[in-house]
Amino acid sequence: MARILSALAVGLIFGAGIALSGMADPAKVLNFFDLAGTWDPSLAFVMGGALAITAIGYRFVLARPAPLFDAAFHLPTGRRIDLPLIAGSAAFGVGWGITGFCPGGAIPALGLGRGEAFLFVGAMLAGIALSRTVRQALASRAAARTA
Repeated sequence: MARILSALAVGLIFGAGIALSGMADPAKVLNFFDLAGTWDPSLAFVMGGALAITAIGYRFVLARPAPLFDAAFHLPTGRRIDLPLIAGSAAFGVGWGITGFCPGGAIPALGLGRGEAFLFVGAMLAGIALSRTVRQALASRAAARTA
């Protein structure tokens, strides 16, 4: 129960931070990307502050032998830059630039009642489902060829 409550607390703090910083407002995000027009540099300070706090936090957290609610840390081990990484990064960046939403900003925007956030999250979930289906089909096809 403590694990669920801590996840809830972290999610609420994250969502509040996203909402207060303006990252749930696609117009503010799109203005950040519009360097030649109505550029709004304020999100650079939000991102810089987040990076600074994260860097400090990681030093303290990773000094512990294990997290509070798990037996071990689950850190990424992959170092390979491959096609799925590049394609996923490109899709994320293009989607964020076109819509003004990233998943981290769109989910708290649901709580603000933004209609476009519901459309974005629905499309995002459909994209995730489609991606999983395609990956499973490709894996099945590759397994059938090697068998």
